[in-house]
Amino acid sequence: MILILSSFVAASPVGGGAQLKALAALETEVVLVPTTLFGRHPGLGPPGGAAVAPEVFAGVLDGVAATGVLDRLTALITGYFASAAQIEPVAGLIDEVRRRSSECLVVVDPIMGDTGKGLYVGAEVARAQADLLTPRADLLAPNAWELQRLTGCVISDPASARAAAHEAGRAVLVSSVPAGREIGVLWSDGEEAWLARHARVERPVHGAGDLLTALFTAALAEGASGPDALETAVSDVAAFVLGEAPAVTLEAL
Repeated sequence: MILILSSFVAASPVGGGAQLKALAALETEVVLVPTTLFGRHPGLGPPGGAAVAPEVFAGVLDGVAATGVLDRLTALITGYFASAAQIEPVAGLIDEVRRRSSECLVVVDPIMGDTGKGLYVGAEVARAQADLLTPRADLLAPNAWELQRLTGCVISDPASARAAAHEAGRAVLVSSVPAGREIGVLWSDGEEAWLARHARVERPVHGAGDLLTALFTAALAEGASGPDALETAVSDVAAFVLGEAPAVTLEAL
């Protein structure tokens, strides 16, 4: 079972809602605790709906814990948060999961911003992600811009992405890595590093990073190796973005 703490956007394939749908197609049992209830992606205009109030979000977490779900988790994924007050109880939840089991994989996608857009969450949200969630992660899943912000390392190619991943001090899955005329995703566990690259797309697609995190996590939870999980997840997400199965090149760095 995988527990997802992220946004729900009813009419756009992004965030936790998209992750829930993708993992359900793989017959993976999933519990989603939403941080927002939006009608559409904010990038398309007024989204409708609202962020989930911190006290409501914390109450849902308590209700989920009361069912015994925390004892059955193979993975926990954090994603988009609307406020720092939502993040504080999540840190406690992760600590409780750790006390119950050493088998649950904690994946933190520190959603903060992107190249060309900069920071698109509040500064307090970005700070809480860095201070409370990043240190608790088994695996970080940022894009290149977010990894730069977290580590202070400039990422301009796969080699610099690997150096930044090493600086993070834990396993990292970093997307949007510049790779010449291609774009890549790098996975590193501190000992080995692999890059999966494919053709660039003309226009970025909302939700690709969310799908990547979910599919990679699910593959790891099922026992796949890092390189195998990387190749599978990138191929599936690239097919979704490009509309066809692309040529994905996997290489050790």
